[in-house]
Amino acid sequence: MTDPRVSPPGTDGERAALEAWLTFHRETLAWKCAGLTPEQVGLRSVPPSTMSLRGLVRHMTEVERHWFARVLTGRPGQWLYWATDDGDFEFGDADDPATAWPADLARWRDEIAASTAVAAGMQLDDVGAETDHGFPVTLRWVMLHMIEEYARHNGHADLLRELVDGATGD
Repeated sequence: MTDPRVSPPGTDGERAALEAWLTFHRETLAWKCAGLTPEQVGLRSVPPSTMSLRGLVRHMTEVERHWFARVLTGRPGQWLYWATDDGDFEFGDADDPATAWPADLARWRDEIAASTAVAAGMQLDDVGAETDHGFPVTLRWVMLHMIEEYARHNGHADLLRELVDGATGD
């Protein structure tokens, strides 16, 4: 697997570093899914887990939308996948993977573009319009949280990719 990611520079300012690390981790998830069939990205880990690469992409789509659109801008919006009381609903594969996977991937990329646009219009110390977990958060906090969220799930993605075809890499 050829690594298409660009390593974040070590001497940039805070904002550039946060943006570079968030981009790096977003692209890591994309890299883990690259070249796989819809069936392969739907392969689940170890029962009873329903986690799959496709499920991780769906989950991160919801996470992007939640933090950037809902929390930072206050825009209400429908959940794209999380439609039940099941906290892991987005990891399920109720749809036909052959048609749903390309749409899932496009939706995730669209949410990333929307999130990037929201961040571009804010300063790091700007406080979001909504609260989450009972306290207000800044753009800086959201970006750090998103880096952590992607990093954690990229560890899962690495294991899932290895399960699919043996490919590994950070």
